[in-house]
Amino acid sequence: MKIIKEKHSLAMRWFHWLNFPLLAVMIWSGLLIYWANDVYSITLFGHTYVRFFPKWFYDALEIPHRLSEGMAFHFLFMWFFTLNGFFYVLYTAISGEWRQLLPNKNSFKEAWLVLLHDLHIRKTAPPQKKYNAAQRIAYTAIIIMGFGSVITGLAIYKPVQFYYLTWLCGGYHLARIWHFVLTIGYVLFFLIHIIQVILAGWQNFQSVITGFEVVADKRSINRKSNDTEEK
Repeated sequence: MKIIKEKHSLAMRWFHWLNFPLLAVMIWSGLLIYWANDVYSITLFGHTYVRFFPKWFYDALEIPHRLSEGMAFHFLFMWFFTLNGFFYVLYTAISGEWRQLLPNKNSFKEAWLVLLHDLHIRKTAPPQKKYNAAQRIAYTAIIIMGFGSVITGLAIYKPVQFYYLTWLCGGYHLARIWHFVLTIGYVLFFLIHIIQVILAGWQNFQSVITGFEVVADKRSINRKSNDTEEK
């Protein structure tokens, strides 16, 4: 017998799905801004071997000469991104969801076992509740990354007005590097997240939309096992 069980609250689903388009706009507009000062590359002895974004990449996505557009979108949507993150953290703190999200003392050890299981090297995964150890670490890390993006973003946006944040980041140029690295981190997180969702199957994805999942009733399973033992 199967039952319908609540898995994700409406608030958690709202914050989750709202964050996706906000991050997409932020990354897209960030590329429009970065084009104007494309300084990061691998250069040795005056020769540039690798650029993060070659000219064909910019041309294919029609990024060049859209600096003002990128700044307008970036500086507008950063407030929505910040507010969404703020209310998400506030909700997890008040609702008690943080107990299921924050890593514990065994999370890093168990996360390695989860990885081995996902790679089909280990047959059984470690026991988990709502989230496994790897998810706990990843979801906590993404919150820290969001906080870092806001801090470094403000340091870049208003380096004079927020001079203390700029100093905290190690100066304007280092703040820009951290901001760039965090953006790459979001992209990698998104790609891994999508792969994990595909591997987890449709039911797991459906629960993030509806908030519910269909699971086997443990009581009926126990009854069946007891009947089998009696026979």
